[in-house]
Amino acid sequence: MSGYIRPLQRGVSNFFNNLDDINVVLNDLLQLKLRNVIQDSGRFAINTTIGIAGIFDVASQFGLYKNHEDFGQTLGHCGVPTGPYLMLPILGTSNVRDAISLIPDTLMNPVFWIDDSETRFYIYALDNTNTRLYYMAAESLIKGDEYSFVRDAYIQRREYLVADGEVYDEWDEF
Repeated sequence: MSGYIRPLQRGVSNFFNNLDDINVVLNDLLQLKLRNVIQDSGRFAINTTIGIAGIFDVASQFGLYKNHEDFGQTLGHCGVPTGPYLMLPILGTSNVRDAISLIPDTLMNPVFWIDDSETRFYIYALDNTNTRLYYMAAESLIKGDEYSFVRDAYIQRREYLVADGEVYDEWDEF
């Protein structure tokens, strides 16, 4: 039975990553990243059709790898400052800019538009459980002060994502 868990878990992750690609494309558009709009739209189309609703990540085999864009990154791209770091109940790490961006990100998520509230709740619960399982695997890497580690990792990752991987390193001058 345990041999089925990993492929099932991967399929669930792929499905939610595929749904997220809709949000990614919209944020690509808002940031005027037209090349990424085409790539991410193609990724979504391939995974939705050939990948059976995104359960299989076929697009990566064609060189169309997952991009990560959200409305917080779009606001950062437009120069909106992060504001202070926050630890939100249930939702976890954030900052003021990213916390505010949860509203448009939620509105752009197709799950939000499901009429049946019970179905919508269960899909959100599965998505959040899947995300939590992903982070649990990384928790063993935390050494020292857990709060500081998580805060610093979150801040660095968000800076990296907003800058599309081009982060200034102050130590390069030495």
